[in-house]
Amino acid sequence: MTADAARSDTHSSRPGGAAMAAVHVVRRLREAGDWQREMDDILATMCRKMDCQRGILFRLRELPGEGFAQSVAAYWIDPDFGGELASPTVIMQSIINSDSLLERLQEDERQGKIFSGHTRDLDGFLRTDFEKQNIKSFLSVSVFAHGHLWGTLAINDCVAERAWTDEEEATLHIIALAIGDAIERSPSEAHASEVIRRTMLQASLDAIIVIDETGSIIEFNPAAEKMFGFQRSAILGKDLLDTIVPIYYRKGYASGAEYMAGRGAAMVGQRLETVTQNAVGEIFPIELTATEMRVADRRLIFGSIRDLREKLQAEEEINRQREKLHQNEKMAAMGSLLAGVSHELNNPLAVVVAQSTLLHEFAGDPQTKVRAEKVRAAAERCGRIVKSFLSMVRLHPTEQAETDLNQVMRSALEVTAYGARSSGIIIDTDFANGPLLAMADADHITQVAANFLINSQHALAGVTGERIIKVRTFRNERANPGFSVEDNGPGIPEAIRARIFESYFTTKPVGVGTGIGLSISKSIVERHNGNIWFEEVVPQGARFVVQLPAITSAGAAPGEGPARSSGLRHALIIDDEPDVAGSLSDILELMGLKSRVVASWTSAADVLTGHMPPDIVFSDLRMPGTSGIAIYRQLLTEKPALAKRFVLVTGDLIGAKAEIEALPPPQRPHILEKPFSTLDVRGILSAVADEAATAADNGAQN
Repeated sequence: MTADAARSDTHSSRPGGAAMAAVHVVRRLREAGDWQREMDDILATMCRKMDCQRGILFRLRELPGEGFAQSVAAYWIDPDFGGELASPTVIMQSIINSDSLLERLQEDERQGKIFSGHTRDLDGFLRTDFEKQNIKSFLSVSVFAHGHLWGTLAINDCVAERAWTDEEEATLHIIALAIGDAIERSPSEAHASEVIRRTMLQASLDAIIVIDETGSIIEFNPAAEKMFGFQRSAILGKDLLDTIVPIYYRKGYASGAEYMAGRGAAMVGQRLETVTQNAVGEIFPIELTATEMRVADRRLIFGSIRDLREKLQAEEEINRQREKLHQNEKMAAMGSLLAGVSHELNNPLAVVVAQSTLLHEFAGDPQTKVRAEKVRAAAERCGRIVKSFLSMVRLHPTEQAETDLNQVMRSALEVTAYGARSSGIIIDTDFANGPLLAMADADHITQVAANFLINSQHALAGVTGERIIKVRTFRNERANPGFSVEDNGPGIPEAIRARIFESYFTTKPVGVGTGIGLSISKSIVERHNGNIWFEEVVPQGARFVVQLPAITSAGAAPGEGPARSSGLRHALIIDDEPDVAGSLSDILELMGLKSRVVASWTSAADVLTGHMPPDIVFSDLRMPGTSGIAIYRQLLTEKPALAKRFVLVTGDLIGAKAEIEALPPPQRPHILEKPFSTLDVRGILSAVADEAATAADNGAQN
């Protein structure tokens, strides 16, 4: 007896193994939640019970006009036997294109026949492929699911040819039926698509609304519930027109479907921006994409809706920030413009002040003296106005010193006087007696007062009858100095009072205000450790109040103290403006100093050699060629004693601060601001003389 025959006899002498495999597999498939995860173990169990070395579950898919495409859905190979399945995941379409096999599969589909045999009985490609995989005998049966051929289940004997028993064929058929039943009980592809669609609908961040041909809502996802405030269960079946379409758009339409058709302005097939209405009647902007769908004989409209409120708010914020940047650029441009204007104005103003002062000193008759004094006062006022504008535009770091708040208010009134006077507004002042001193930066506090005055002028613009601005300085019961500006305008509505100090918040028309005045004022006062607040005026009006800390110990007021001779006799003036240099020279001559004027600077040796050594040097800051700071730095290196008696003359001190503050504090020069009066010049001479005397005393002691 041959080995193959002996093996066949042995196999046939073990009845019941195949039936046991069928029972076990059917039970597992019925209990399995996912049949695909169980297939590898099921094939192993089946093959071992039926004494086979390979088990394969093929999946068949029909390709229209091409035949069937076959792929391996699951397989098992006996590890004791070894070997591999040839390209198990490759679709073997060429096998299934065989006409004879197609006919056999069709016959299987009609009659449920078993495909079995030996490799030696095959012809062509199938025989070559089976021999390559060492297949001796094969047994396969079709797997049907949902009434169609789904695939085939096959087992292979790779050891010997064998005659398959009826029990084995029946077992394989039962297992194929169980697999088909498991496939039908598992989620179908259509069901999977439905799950995916439902998940997408539920998870969508956009509101999804579907209406039918009558306009009734048949779908309303969670995002729509959140956006519109309607519960899905409550809105389904209701007409779109009666729910989310704004009331003023409903007229003339019979249903939501007719509204979507738009009567010449159809929304279907478009992506557009419009408005909608929520459950509480709030109208808000949306982006709508509407698509028409045909389902059987029904016409549905699918709407995807995006809330545009946050987007529009973001765009508004961007526009506000752009406007803020534009305002900042305008302020910077204004600062540069005013710096240039101040330089050009301060030079002739310096001449007018100096010459009117000299005219007053040397005039022979009282009338000329009075006129000269009026010219000088007017020129000095022009100079203060220019300085005030510069200080407001160039908000430099706070430099606190003893400051007279009465003078601060007078300076602010000078800056804003024209607007009040041209508008017919009455200015009523009530200043505290004597100097009202506070530790403050005069320029910054002047800006605060000017902001108050300008706001009051704007508030009175639309008021009829008598219009009054009341300006008051005071000292409270704890000696804290302060000031207030009050007007009889319409006041500030209670609803917005909490926001008036916010940056860029304004109730003024576009082009009138930027909304930064009160915000800057609050910041300035807080840096001074002071308080700023608003008070309502009865019967109408507004009052803004500033209160600053009291000075604990005050020294002598500016300008006080005994006069002393400067002891200076010779001055060097460096200025490219002949009139300014000449006026300064005249004032110095009045005070007993001889002056030499040079229009430009080359070097210390060129300018100083061969001339009387100067006791003091005055140099303009801005000049063609070498600047005043460059001259001063050269003197610091070459003639440090003379550098201690160096005075920078400038019409834009605020613009020059950065250059001056770049020097160490002990090395910073004296400053004379244009336009200067005889008092200003005398003060500079006194300061230089004091420093020289102190240095001499220290030298003598050492």
